[in-house]
Amino acid sequence: MKKTDSSPGEKWYDRFVKNNASEKKEKKTARSSNTRGTRAGPETARDSANGRIGKNGAPSKRTEYAFRPRTADAKLLSVSHLFETAAVPEDAREVLNNFSAIVQGVFPSSSRQQLSLPQDVRRLSHELTDDRTERRVGYMNDPAYLSAYVHYFTWWNLVRLTRLFANLGSRSFPVEDGNYCLDIGSGPLTVVTALWLACPELRSRKLTWYCMDISQNALSLGEDLYLSVAARTPPAEPGSEPHWKIIRVKGALGTDIREKASLITCANMFNELYQNGRYTPEELARKYAAELFPYAAEKHTVLVVEPGVPRQARIISLLRDAFIKKNMTITAPCPHKNACAMNGLHARMGGTAKWCNFSFAAEDAPQLLLKLSADAGIPKERAVLSFVLATNSAEKTVPSHPDEQAPLTLRIASDPIRLPGHRTGYYACSALGLTLAVDSSGTGFKSGDSITVTPLRNLNTLPKDVKTGAKELSIGK
Repeated sequence: MKKTDSSPGEKWYDRFVKNNASEKKEKKTARSSNTRGTRAGPETARDSANGRIGKNGAPSKRTEYAFRPRTADAKLLSVSHLFETAAVPEDAREVLNNFSAIVQGVFPSSSRQQLSLPQDVRRLSHELTDDRTERRVGYMNDPAYLSAYVHYFTWWNLVRLTRLFANLGSRSFPVEDGNYCLDIGSGPLTVVTALWLACPELRSRKLTWYCMDISQNALSLGEDLYLSVAARTPPAEPGSEPHWKIIRVKGALGTDIREKASLITCANMFNELYQNGRYTPEELARKYAAELFPYAAEKHTVLVVEPGVPRQARIISLLRDAFIKKNMTITAPCPHKNACAMNGLHARMGGTAKWCNFSFAAEDAPQLLLKLSADAGIPKERAVLSFVLATNSAEKTVPSHPDEQAPLTLRIASDPIRLPGHRTGYYACSALGLTLAVDSSGTGFKSGDSITVTPLRNLNTLPKDVKTGAKELSIGK
């Protein structure tokens, strides 16, 4: 043991602790000095190692390693947001802010019921998540559950879906006068109401909606809510019908309808189907994809929206594969038609596997809804979802591989990530596969952003992210 100075009265074990601590501190400092600056990826580690070797292989005098930023790999051309608040029409924002009053107008509750609403919401939330195996299949036939559902879950779903649909735009839903549409697992007609609110251009179209659900009570209440919302947000074109025609269909996926649908939608349906535990995600996607297509008209568009969790992202990815096999174009969110780079397989919180999901801050949500969330003990800071939108009537197809000369599109699918060298990165999906987009432009991207860039070098030679193997793309101005 290394000898150190000690006072005459110092006991041997005091000197031992002091000496041992000193040795550990020296070793820790040495390890920190040798490894600092080597966590930025292959380039950084290689540069750091090269810096420790002098000429003829002799050790050089060690200097503090500094990150060496390389020149940009691509130039930023445009950014399109997926959850821009300003895209939501003003009359839609007014409806969302006052949705609680609209519910009270068509489904009135007593003051006592209103006082117990936070507890009812919390109990239903547990049954939809923690205790879902004990939840009855027809739970929305129960008045207390139905009230809690429309006051809270329908409201939040309208906030999420209206924001999404408004930013996708009406052109993403190519329907014409006289078309039939189908909403499966419709519940209280959340998708239909959100689409009416988000896309004023579609309000004047003469559409007939088949709204399918196993709960007749939910369908009945949903139709009343939709008609009340439509009365507050009429079509802009004179002479238009005041609302779309609604045909309620009591039944599950597979129930017959008379007409073929040009637009097929379902939100949160597969999440509940998965919870019964009868099928794996692969079996579920294969089974229900086969049951979706018989509903489709010759030209059709399909939208599936699910909670942004790994298992639901996995189902979304599998459905995407089924759509591509049917020669459909993935309109959103995918910027390519290759294998899904964020398919949710083996994904876990904090793991390296990624799942496709998008989020936005809930701070712009209606204040009464945020208060109800807090009172129920389930405050919400972000709204998260996974989705796929596919059509067989697209004018152009997405690329299957990057072109060295053509612009490249990426879809941001993560929050900002701190990288060595004071850089900021984002995991994204592109024709390159999983991509770590480094924001060298200082723009600041958001989850869901669609980014278009012009390559400045051969993208096949990009370095890889050590953690995930994603190609690292530096985006400059």
